[in-house]
Amino acid sequence: MRTLLLLALAVGVEADLERLAQVATAVVDGDECERIMTPRALEKMFRTDPRDRWAGHDNFDVNDKPYIAVKKLLRRVATVAPFPVDCNLWMSFRERPDLVQVLIRQVNEISGFWKWGDLYQPMPAEMKEVFVTGKAKTVRRGGVGVGVAPVYNSLGDVVAVVEVAARATPTAYGTK
Repeated sequence: MRTLLLLALAVGVEADLERLAQVATAVVDGDECERIMTPRALEKMFRTDPRDRWAGHDNFDVNDKPYIAVKKLLRRVATVAPFPVDCNLWMSFRERPDLVQVLIRQVNEISGFWKWGDLYQPMPAEMKEVFVTGKAKTVRRGGVGVGVAPVYNSLGDVVAVVEVAARATPTAYGTK
């Protein structure tokens, strides 16, 4: 009986995550997302300084207006869920489309994709599928349920994905 209850709970949670990810697709402006990173930070991102291998990390900076606007919007989307979720923004790089960067993370530190301390990382297959197809999907990665949805710019290009993530443990799904 407990297994059936947990299975029903998981299915309901995954459906909620995908719906929230689709809401994020509708409200997040891809043009605004493209303005978040500064040219200076992008320039230093892939360059390794032999005297300071962390220079790229140290020079991570953003344009505060679009960054704060998108972060607040994603936080508002997260509050719709009846359980704790994080809405994280992932972007790829024009010059390195095989890599992604978690550009905005949220308060609960929940992600099915992020590797702690990495400024950027290889694009996971599930994310690549959303970038290519433009269709939202739900996946389970480790102990995290994840809804992944595309973010479009005004030209109709997928420029980012939103990860709506929740811990996949029964105790995580209490009320906020």
